[in-house]
Amino acid sequence: MFVALVGLILLNVPIAIALGIVAMGAMVHSGGFDALLNSAITMFNGATSFPLLAIPLFILAGAIMNSSGLSRRLIAFASAIFGFIKGGLAMINIGTSLFFAEISGSAVADVAALGSILIPSMKKKGYPKEFAAAVTSSSATLAVIIPPSIPMILYAVMAEASVVQIFVAGIVPGVLAGGAMMGLAYWYAVRYNYPVEEVFSWQRVKKTFRESAWAFLLPLIILGGIFGGVVTATEGAALAVLAALVIGGLIYRELDLKHLYNAMVEGATQTATVMLLVAASALLGVYLTEQQIPQQLASWIAGLTDNKLAVLAILNVFFLVVGLFVHSAAAIILVVPIVMPLVNAVGIDPVHFGLIVTLNLGIGQQTPPVASVLMASCAIAKADMWKVTRVNLPFIGVLLATLLLVTYVPAVPMFLVEYFYR
Repeated sequence: MFVALVGLILLNVPIAIALGIVAMGAMVHSGGFDALLNSAITMFNGATSFPLLAIPLFILAGAIMNSSGLSRRLIAFASAIFGFIKGGLAMINIGTSLFFAEISGSAVADVAALGSILIPSMKKKGYPKEFAAAVTSSSATLAVIIPPSIPMILYAVMAEASVVQIFVAGIVPGVLAGGAMMGLAYWYAVRYNYPVEEVFSWQRVKKTFRESAWAFLLPLIILGGIFGGVVTATEGAALAVLAALVIGGLIYRELDLKHLYNAMVEGATQTATVMLLVAASALLGVYLTEQQIPQQLASWIAGLTDNKLAVLAILNVFFLVVGLFVHSAAAIILVVPIVMPLVNAVGIDPVHFGLIVTLNLGIGQQTPPVASVLMASCAIAKADMWKVTRVNLPFIGVLLATLLLVTYVPAVPMFLVEYFYR
């Protein structure tokens, strides 16, 4: 099955279609054509889980706010804070990604929204296009670590874990990774004498904050409501859409019907891609469950070692390799149901493991050949992917260091979860 799936992907068959073909082929092989009688119902049920409704809503909220001048206001505010530092435009890039991550939940959306503004600006100021693409790409991955994160929602559904607790677990690692990237960008700036953007001014900080204050209200609504237990993640996403419409249309007055239509089309397209993957994976999940393949895999690895740290090391390597070839959403849907019996058997906290999975696959967004976020950044910068990858290696190193810290010092991601929810 794995060889057939990889073969179809290499033939450029869409992953969702390849998953469906492999799953139905396996079902026919083991149970005949009668095994396909309930396939449509299985796919429908797999894609209609209530928590999954948060995905199109977060995508739509991000698209609406991006159409309302949000990116421009966030960049102006980040420029007022970080612009006086050497290499300030790189800092602005990373800082804005931290802000935007709290709205979009998608690294690709982050690159599309911010990269189209910041990469040309960095090139105009004299930054090499490879460095501009690398900074934009790697900092965009913060969107899958900092809540609300679409991969985290997918993982929570597949692993039957708490979405809210996984969101909380991502806060500290996301901030640490962002701070480390800023430190690395500053080192580059000093070494290569990148320019200072502007003189620090409290007046400009206050002015840009006032202009972007309503934009900051959106993550407060999303995260405050969810973490406060007032709303679920799905209900928080619905509130985010409502707030985005009010802020963009009534307060900023930049959201017209044309922009709203484009945002809805973008949201529908991204949602359809993810949901087709979810539906196809439901077929595969039924087959794997019936054949008890996850349990067999768990028994095999447990036969090698029952040491939790060793199992985490094996799973880290496994997910890093998977991330090289498979998009994060597809990897979560395909692999998480298979490894969860092993995770539970050795006593790994599913919330802790969710952040480990998310970080691994976030790194996969930066590592060719798939590298969906890196390719988007390179396309905007008009830069060669392999040259950008060489510049990007230290930033990938920051993400790897964050992964090791999260994996082997569980208190880093889990202490907020333990404090508020356990």
